[in-house]
Amino acid sequence: MWRSLFLALGVSSALLGAEALAVEKAVLKNPENAPATASVKEVNPPEWAPWSLMAGGAVVILYSFTIPRRVNA
Repeated sequence: MWRSLFLALGVSSALLGAEALAVEKAVLKNPENAPATASVKEVNPPEWAPWSLMAGGAVVILYSFTIPRRVNA
């Protein structure tokens, strides 16, 4: 169970880093019933975030392969 958890966390982190590398900014909007002027929020990832997320995800993925599989005895 731990092995699959760490693998999922590493893959998610690496994919989030690749996504942050591909986009310059993300615009988040509230549902349709909110006023248009107050419902917009922009998220600009810092320049270090994509590389750090991808590197950290790669390390966690490699760590997940070193966790021993459960032995059924």
